[in-house]
Amino acid sequence: MGYVTAVPHPRSEAAGPARAGRLSLAIALLSGALGAAVALLATRQRWSEGTATVAGGAFPLTAKGSDVTGVPAALAIVGLAALVAVFAVRRAGRLLVAGVLALSGAGIAVAALIGAGDSSALDEQAAKASGDTSATVSELSHTAWPYVAVAGGALILLAGLLALRYGRLWPAMSGRYERDGAPRARRKAVVVDPDRPEDIWKALDRGEDPTGA
Repeated sequence: MGYVTAVPHPRSEAAGPARAGRLSLAIALLSGALGAAVALLATRQRWSEGTATVAGGAFPLTAKGSDVTGVPAALAIVGLAALVAVFAVRRAGRLLVAGVLALSGAGIAVAALIGAGDSSALDEQAAKASGDTSATVSELSHTAWPYVAVAGGALILLAGLLALRYGRLWPAMSGRYERDGAPRARRKAVVVDPDRPEDIWKALDRGEDPTGA
């Protein structure tokens, strides 16, 4: 008795990569946009607080994330731009932009972690408030917002890694205007018969010179 070997349908074989491409695209877009928004929001919040001694009294001081470091906000904008640009390029260009996206997320996370324990911004405020350049802040404490920025950076990093892994399956902006990457054929010039007035009028309507000059 012979055995019949089942041959998978070509459509079923292509369904797997296509489904993975759609899923990774949705996750990358969501995580990248959300990560940039979270990172930008976190840099506008209070990261640290402390006190400075002014005229024998304690003067409260606070520092926002943008006062501590401007790197997370700048890289969040870069990451958001890279997230959009990844659909405008193909092949090697897409890999390059995806790498920029991933590095932006990693840079945000690292900068935010470093800023979580940084007191230089408050020390500068203490020096200005006391009039003593050597003055430093006391009773220093930090909020959770630097770690929120780290989470935003991690989301952008995830989007970059997905773009590196599955970007070749994602559509490009110009894909709707082309089929199979083949260049579009040029339209052939319409021959105008000078003895036919209707051809001359049609050529004029098209913005062509019916005389061929």
